[in-house]
Amino acid sequence: MEIDHETSAGNVFADLDLPEPEQELVKAKLTVQIYRLLKDRGLTQTEAAKLLGTTQAQVSALMRCKPASVSVGRLMTFLTVLGQDVEVTVKPVSNQGAGHMSVVVQPAA
Repeated sequence: MEIDHETSAGNVFADLDLPEPEQELVKAKLTVQIYRLLKDRGLTQTEAAKLLGTTQAQVSALMRCKPASVSVGRLMTFLTVLGQDVEVTVKPVSNQGAGHMSVVVQPAA
């Protein structure tokens, strides 16, 4: 039996034809890193909310990887509170077209 499938563009949000797929992928990658850091610390959602300066409900959404109401900037702030350096690089595109957003997470040393 042959299984029909499509090859991904590398961004599930683009594959699903959602608006602003690059921004959604950036938010997802940042959220996954926040999730990992909070899990590693063994914090309750209430403790995490206090540490991050947000609500338990917002931490709950993050822990379910649903950062819909949180901006990229706020996610970056959460990461710095959790002891991470966040670096943003802006550079010209090589082909004179529209630029792209991406996130690279480096493993702990």
